[in-house]
Amino acid sequence: MLVCSWQRMLAIAVLAGTIAVPVTAQEVTPTAPPPVARAGGVTPYRINPGDEIEVYVWGEERLQRQIRVLPDGTIAMPLVGQLNAQGLLPEQLQEAISKRLAGQYRGTVPQVTVSVRVPSGLQFSVVGKVKSPGSFTPGRYVNLLEALSLAGGPAEFANLDNISIVRKNGNSVTGIRARLENVL
Repeated sequence: MLVCSWQRMLAIAVLAGTIAVPVTAQEVTPTAPPPVARAGGVTPYRINPGDEIEVYVWGEERLQRQIRVLPDGTIAMPLVGQLNAQGLLPEQLQEAISKRLAGQYRGTVPQVTVSVRVPSGLQFSVVGKVKSPGSFTPGRYVNLLEALSLAGGPAEFANLDNISIVRKNGNSVTGIRARLENVL
């Protein structure tokens, strides 16, 4: 049976958005430092556009807010103004809000807590020879095997030695090739 080369290739596009483009690059040049795994091997979640976060300022009910991170990565709050939240850990955003509030209080600044309620900004697509291609919003960082699993696993005749990972960061698109034949 003769099968076209595009049918033999398993292309997995892992994106910040949902764009699929041909890949010719062989390595990724990182523009931001990769997330570092915490104890236990769990990668900390960084805030993304579209995430719903909760900000709680202890003792100040009027400052408790549920805020959606805007497409440009910013949030806005009374007494704080507009802040860039994209790419920050919740703890880093807490610190930034506390610094902004320091000018509004005499003495001790109330404790600030930031939590991600609905992590909807982290999205990727899986296309090609998989059982259930589509877009996924897992709410956490996933590796290549987890992305493949979310897409139902490889379909019959999938070429696991020719996987393309495509990432879009701002206006640039980069890609790498992965080989999973010996892993699965």
